[in-house]
Amino acid sequence: MKTSFVSNLAVQNAMRVTIQQGQLEVIKLQQEVTTGKYADSGLALGAASSRAVNLKNELDRLENLKDTNAIVTQRLSASQMSLETMRKAAEQINTTLIATLGNDDATRLSIAKTDINGALNSFVAAANVQFNGEFLLSGINTDVKPLADYEAGSPAKVSFDAALSTFMLGNGIATMNDFTPAQMTDFIENTLEPMYTGAQWDSDWSNASDQNVMSRISANEVIASTSNTNTAGVRKFALAAVIATELLGANVSSTVRDTVNSASQNYVQQSITGLIETSSSLGISESRVKKANTSLEAQMKLVKTHINDIEGIDVYEASTRMNTLLTQIETSYTLTSRLQQLSLINFL
Repeated sequence: MKTSFVSNLAVQNAMRVTIQQGQLEVIKLQQEVTTGKYADSGLALGAASSRAVNLKNELDRLENLKDTNAIVTQRLSASQMSLETMRKAAEQINTTLIATLGNDDATRLSIAKTDINGALNSFVAAANVQFNGEFLLSGINTDVKPLADYEAGSPAKVSFDAALSTFMLGNGIATMNDFTPAQMTDFIENTLEPMYTGAQWDSDWSNASDQNVMSRISANEVIASTSNTNTAGVRKFALAAVIATELLGANVSSTVRDTVNSASQNYVQQSITGLIETSSSLGISESRVKKANTSLEAQMKLVKTHINDIEGIDVYEASTRMNTLLTQIETSYTLTSRLQQLSLINFL
């Protein structure tokens, strides 16, 4: 009879290898239990992994659109706040004009001019508001301040002074007091108004582009996410403010002053209407972004469900396997410890 010699060292090494393999498997199972997905989807899924990759790319695209929409929403909200400030400035001028209609008191007219100048400055500041370093009401010229200030030496002020002098000279009007209501109406409607509706508007007032920034909010939907200072609402306000600032307190007759007041009121009311229309257009864009986000969220949920169907695992089963494996590892540790204690010395 022959007996085979088995070294306890060989047994210990075999146990160590088993323990190492078990530890690696436990790490993988822990990851799967935590994430609910295969630790190595490529190995587990094989050819089906390409479908999972495509779905993940689609999910990334949808998430990018939603992130972009968040910026678009903020831009639209900031634009709406600016337009609201501009509309309030127009309403302030309208209130001031109504209060001074038929009033020739120099002090009252001086106060009215101060109020109108304040409203004009507030309007220009709101029109030049920035968001993330970009001018909101510049159209696509987002790096350019859209609306110029009206002050001494500004292009708009120089143009007004030149237009008034030319008109008076051409019509034989020696002083402002010589203006008749008909002449003032002619000057406002046929000289000033064309300066605010034609190309001179761009050289005197606005650096904005007529083309607004367009933003993609879904796979097949693009909206205008900004406005610009070339709209009728802005032009009419500037015209109304200049007429009131320059002519309301001038040395003119009462009837001419009433003509100036009425014309300015007419333009500022048109401005308010125009600003409301612009705000409504941006409101429609806001609504479309909101609906697009709802659609994107539904699509993202569907794609995530498909990805989970492909990569998802039975967490309960993985947890059971991990606990069983941990028990086996603990048993291996115990056996290894006992083997290490075996020695012939203990039996001599």
